[in-house]
Amino acid sequence: MTSDIPPVLNASQAARRLGLSPSTLAKMRLSGNGPVFCKLGRRVVYRAADLDAYLEASRRHSTSDVSGHAQA
Repeated sequence: MTSDIPPVLNASQAARRLGLSPSTLAKMRLSGNGPVFCKLGRRVVYRAADLDAYLEASRRHSTSDVSGHAQA
């Protein structure tokens, strides 16, 4: 039954997956503009699917693209 549970990454692993430093990811958590995370007691974890969704939502075609959606 544990195969139905999505794997989680700690903050360092999540930062590495996103190509960010752990401190940048922590600042994004604090400001609320980073990927969705889970708080388990004092521990912060990320689901791989949430990191992928954050990357997808962050796609842009140019620096002036503020729509939040990549154009096909």
